Amino acid sequence: MNILPYIFSTIIVLNVLLALAIIFLERRDASSTWAWLMVLLFIPVAGFFLYLIFGRRLSNKEIFTWDKKSRLGLLTAVQEQLRAIKDHSLKVQHEDIVQYEDLIFMHLKNNDALLTQDNEVEVFTDGQKKFHALLEDIEGATDHVHLLYYIVRDDQLGERLAEVLIRKAKENVEVKLLYDDMGSRTLSRKFIKRIEAAGGMVESFFPPLIPKLNMKINYRNHRKLAIIDGKVGYIGGFNIGDEYLGFNKRFGYWRDTHLRVKGGAVHNMQTRFILDWNHASRQDIHYNERYYHAEAEGDVAMQIVSSGPDSDWEQIKHGYIKMILSAKKYIYIQTPYFIPDDSLLDALRIAVLSGVDVRIMIPKMPDHPFVYWATFSNVGDMLNAGATVYVYQKGFLHAKSIVVDGNIASVGTANIDVRSFRLNFEVNAFLYHPDIAHELADRFHEDIIDSTELTYKLYKKRSLWIRFKEAVARLLSPIL
Repeated sequence: MNILPYIFSTIIVLNVLLALAIIFLERRDASSTWAWLMVLLFIPVAGFFLYLIFGRRLSNKEIFTWDKKSRLGLLTAVQEQLRAIKDHSLKVQHEDIVQYEDLIFMHLKNNDALLTQDNEVEVFTDGQKKFHALLEDIEGATDHVHLLYYIVRDDQLGERLAEVLIRKAKENVEVKLLYDDMGSRTLSRKFIKRIEAAGGMVESFFPPLIPKLNMKINYRNHRKLAIIDGKVGYIGGFNIGDEYLGFNKRFGYWRDTHLRVKGGAVHNMQTRFILDWNHASRQDIHYNERYYHAEAEGDVAMQIVSSGPDSDWEQIKHGYIKMILSAKKYIYIQTPYFIPDDSLLDALRIAVLSGVDVRIMIPKMPDHPFVYWATFSNVGDMLNAGATVYVYQKGFLHAKSIVVDGNIASVGTANIDVRSFRLNFEVNAFLYHPDIAHELADRFHEDIIDSTELTYKLYKKRSLWIRFKEAVARLLSPIL
């Protein structure tokens, strides 16, 4: 008896049922839906398994929860700021902030992102300096150290971190380390057990049922946060690994952007960490005033904005679009991947065609080739519209930053791609202060020295093979 026809029929039925589920049961945008339907059509067997690994949506239930006392206090403060903006009575440190009240309002409304205006911010673009400051702050901790990183490696930098955490745990400092199970899949149990043996706590985000066999490619926690004693916070692109110190064998110098913050924004970073920790751990962190000891240190206004597949709103992407549409003079973007959806791409095109100086900087070398070609396809569109594109030559550009008009900026973990906007958990700082914006713009200009300009004339000379790779990558970019 030939069973092949029955197997083939079963595959066809499964594909049809899966296609119907994608179209009618899951709330996807049209481009993502069509991309998955094409995968199922052209590679029916492999496509089915690819969907199981990459395509399943996260449950709509709330996955980040905290106790009512803290939640009530947050919502009360949010409502007060929303009313103040509506009544045009929001007290601001700098009058320049007023023109961005609509952006601030949006983050308050959709993300409960409190505006704090008492922050001192230090910008790091070099890993050696960033980790020297971080380890020094951890060494000085007296109450708690809370760390969240997408990647934690058991290498020289990881060992330096572990030694400090072990030492602080033995001093009865509360040590909590949260890492993403996929991003840190090479992290050894020995590394974890050493910290736990000293009294620290280590948890992984979305671990697999079978250790080291994690099939959840999507919905990763891509955030990078460090909070020390509730007074100092770090946010940005650097992970824990030797390559982030700037001597990567494959890429050369590693260029990233990170912020060290002192002030009220640390409260919001702490809340984000606690929410993520309570999801990953069975030992919840409950509200305690000892976690909130930040003191006024400066005059930088900022909001800590989170986004992820647990929300119907793409908060960070919406923030980017709002910033872009507010631009009158210039927009500087640094990103390792440039795969915007149509809404963000249209916003940038409109800005260019309106006379705004739009400059985009991407890395020379890809860490993900497929994503790299999708990036080049999109920068081609921007070149055609009149934007300026730079290719960073010194090493790998991993920074995720946007600066607009020397007034506002965003620095964080979100890349300009579908994965960051819809599939991963991200966190960005939106900053409203000319000094910080000008400093980030100056760093952009310094990086131009280590870059080459990609002109539209050069771009049009690319080979047919490159054009083919760009076309395929762009076609599948909604599900990358």
